[in-house]
Amino acid sequence: VQLQASGGGLVQAGDSLRLSCAASGRTFTNYKMAWFRQSPGKEREFVGAITWNLGTTYYADSVKGRFTISRHKPENTVYLQMNSLKPEDTAVYYCAAGVPVLTTDIGGYPHWGQGTLVTVSS
Repeated sequence: VQLQASGGGLVQAGDSLRLSCAASGRTFTNYKMAWFRQSPGKEREFVGAITWNLGTTYYADSVKGRFTISRHKPENTVYLQMNSLKPEDTAVYYCAAGVPVLTTDIGGYPHWGQGTLVTVSS
């Protein structure tokens, strides 16, 4: 499985940004595709996830109402639309794939992309 994240950059507070994660190497039936992020000096944290089959979404409280996850099956791509960005959203964002028992459990995702840096200035 290969995951390629892209779309990061430098934006101002209040701006929007869309991240993409191109997935390949297998079919993702029954998988969850997730986004995690890691800020300097902090542990990697769950941002959100989507089930490949039905498109059911899950979000961390910190991003609920601002971030939206979607997937485009024909292109095997997952998106993270980030609106109303805040400086505290600054982090390296990673996409991940797996069949976790607990959606937010980082250990439940064996497949990871390389990460893309999002910097939000105040």
